Amino acid sequence: MKYRWVFEPPHSETNTLMETLNVPRGIAQVLLNRGVSSMEEARYFLKPTLDDLHNPFLMQGMDRAVERIAAALQAGEAIMVYGDYDVDGTTATTLLYLFLRALAENVSYYIPNRMHEGYGLSYTGIQEAQRRGVSLILSVDCGITAVEEVRYARSIGIDVIVIDHHMPGDELPDGVAVLNPKRPDCSYPFKELCGVGLAYKTAQALAEQIGLPDHVLYPHLDLVAMGTTADIVPLRNENRILTKHGLAMMQQTQKAGLQALIDAAGLREKDLTTDQLVFGLAPRINAAGRMGDASRVVRLLTTEERQEATELAAELNFENQRRRQQDTVAFQEAKGIVEADPFLKEASGLVLASSEWHPGVIGIVASRLVEAYLRPTIMIAVEGGVGRGSARTMGDFHLYNALKECADLLIQFGGHHHAAGLSIEEKQIDAFRMRFHEVVSARATPTDFIQKLTIDTELELSEITPRMVKLLKMLAPFGPENHHPVFVTRRLSLVGGPNLIGNERNHLKFRVRKGDQVFEAIGFGMAGYADRLRANPDAIDLAYTVEENTWNGQTTIQLRLKDIGAGEPDGPSR
Repeated sequence: MKYRWVFEPPHSETNTLMETLNVPRGIAQVLLNRGVSSMEEARYFLKPTLDDLHNPFLMQGMDRAVERIAAALQAGEAIMVYGDYDVDGTTATTLLYLFLRALAENVSYYIPNRMHEGYGLSYTGIQEAQRRGVSLILSVDCGITAVEEVRYARSIGIDVIVIDHHMPGDELPDGVAVLNPKRPDCSYPFKELCGVGLAYKTAQALAEQIGLPDHVLYPHLDLVAMGTTADIVPLRNENRILTKHGLAMMQQTQKAGLQALIDAAGLREKDLTTDQLVFGLAPRINAAGRMGDASRVVRLLTTEERQEATELAAELNFENQRRRQQDTVAFQEAKGIVEADPFLKEASGLVLASSEWHPGVIGIVASRLVEAYLRPTIMIAVEGGVGRGSARTMGDFHLYNALKECADLLIQFGGHHHAAGLSIEEKQIDAFRMRFHEVVSARATPTDFIQKLTIDTELELSEITPRMVKLLKMLAPFGPENHHPVFVTRRLSLVGGPNLIGNERNHLKFRVRKGDQVFEAIGFGMAGYADRLRANPDAIDLAYTVEENTWNGQTTIQLRLKDIGAGEPDGPSR
């Protein structure tokens, strides 16, 4: 992995904000980098309350949506919550199902099978709704492009409310209501809610409509935090508010399924963070849909039986282990294909295909190949003459725009800047491989695939104090558009070590000094830097985050490394 250090510009208001808030320079700089420049903005950022959430009725179609749901509840109609199979979709489905099920008995849920139905509102799912006698479908985290499917549902007497955050197409589905802040005619103040965030806003509006207080929803904020962090949406505005309060609710969740999942991930005694949700819990939830039936996730999150929760959590844990094994096999096979093919070794973009790869793991493997080869990569799993592909890239290269130039070779595609999905006839894969290489060659520059590392500011070690660490914690939850603050300190000296640690000795641990200050630093997966440190022991530049480390009852401040240089003025690459 290569990094290009990009420094946030200094702010002329830094000294003023330091005085106004009585905070250290580094904290003032971080806050200004995130758009916080006044006392009121600091209060909203550091101590957001649920009262800061926007009125859900500002969303286009919300009044019609809750009127229809309320009427269905009143009349005893059968309602189906239809969700996607990822973490966002399953948590959104769970939230609405639990809330509605507390109000009426005739409520069910449906999660499509990834292998047999694919993504989104399907004819199979609608026919299952008809079989159940459903007259109202709530399509959550999917449905915004299901124009024909919604038309079909209406033709057989089923109303549909679409609750989706993905980009709308040229035509909206003709449902009872389409709740999506990204639709052009929606003036809702915040556009970046994910599926579970929209589910919460819908439940919030429904609660108001039928005269229930907001606090009946608070126990479900744990689901909102889980889905929001896993969906990698910007953690600002309402996403930040919901996640901050959701993490607190997750810590004391009464949901047997979440408790069992936390135990399975070994996080029971931890103060839960967004990183632990993203890297500890989310992969286990996602594994259910990647490797089989994602409805198991909703069963887990809705059960009140401890034994069932424990068994389902263990099942998801096993599925995640199986997924990781298949990741490893597919990754090694893919690398072997690249290394054995002279064209692929030099191609600007990689397109790899196999009938042996599981469709549920190719996205993860594509991401690993991007890191290994620093090129946009598309992995295609072929079955029955049709390939389903996952595309990934990094840096500034726009993947979706590249696929648009290959659209005539594809059955369909969708996605965004760094990730996309596609389907293609097997016979077109060779032509697509060549076209994608040509598009990347023509559109990309050498720096497009160098990952940026955004640096908040330079610090001296003397500025890192227990009070600063306490203030840094208040900046959480961390995620997109509110990353862990990254600092740089230059011209450090090595104090002993470096030591290689871990079962595979692939982690790095050492101490650094500047002046009278000495700190311990740890770099996970960074053992390859050991020689660089030894070669320049008195000219070390570190990019790092600041964290507390508790060991044997002792808590110390340590630097968690992001990158290491040796005196380069613009930051190193590796």
